[in-house]
Amino acid sequence: MAISFDKALGIHELALNTRVRRAEVLANNLANADTPGYKARDLDFRAVLAQAGGEVSGLELARSNPGHMSAGNSGADGELMYRNPLQPSIDGNTVDAQQEQSAFMRNAMDYQASFQFLNSSFTGLTKALRGE
Repeated sequence: MAISFDKALGIHELALNTRVRRAEVLANNLANADTPGYKARDLDFRAVLAQAGGEVSGLELARSNPGHMSAGNSGADGELMYRNPLQPSIDGNTVDAQQEQSAFMRNAMDYQASFQFLNSSFTGLTKALRGE
């Protein structure tokens, strides 16, 4: 019987990759905090996982008419979105450094949690292969 890593790891591999992508976006926002006209962007983590949840479980939406949109066109495919500023600046920059730092730190902690879960999954698979 073959081991399916997709079933063994579940959605946590995608979660880890999405956290890495979000960290890059948030770091880019922080790097451009003083750039005039720069628009802060973010990734909707929940929407990415919600879309992947249907793919992982093998469920696909049925379309009764070819004119209906598919589930992939819902905007949850990992597109970057612009962040609405709480207090816009005069130069048009929408980066709030404190908000970005907070989001970056939260994302880093969530990344660490996903990584630890994957690590424990691999440890369990290794023990199962050794017969422990």
